[in-house]
Amino acid sequence: MTHTNAPLSIEGRRRLIERCRTRPIAHVAAEMGISRACASKWVNRWRRYGEVGLHDRASTPHTSPNATPPEVIDRIETWRRENKWSAQQITRELRSIGINTHRRTVSRHLARLGLGKRRFIDPNGENNRRPEHPLTVPP
Repeated sequence: MTHTNAPLSIEGRRRLIERCRTRPIAHVAAEMGISRACASKWVNRWRRYGEVGLHDRASTPHTSPNATPPEVIDRIETWRRENKWSAQQITRELRSIGINTHRRTVSRHLARLGLGKRRFIDPNGENNRRPEHPLTVPP
């Protein structure tokens, strides 16, 4: 599946490869209404990867190297529930055990866990928020 702005479909890329076997890339690119660089890209991908190279590649990264490990997030949640510590205190504790993270990162994870405000946590670690009430009553 090609993206919506792709100048060539997969079948068009196959035709491009076939034509470039006997003729110069620049001439074929001009015929097909694409740049020589675009045509060269598809020919080179086909030479390197074969038929698979004619498909679009994912633009998202394969990994997120800066993602906070799940063990650290679990530790943040545990310290918040058990000790009712602030994000700053949790950051200090993480640094004392060798995990270097920013306070804002800890705050962001606490908010995602629903623990953004310490006043909403009971001493036993449970959320004590009341269910949300609508501001208006429908007629």
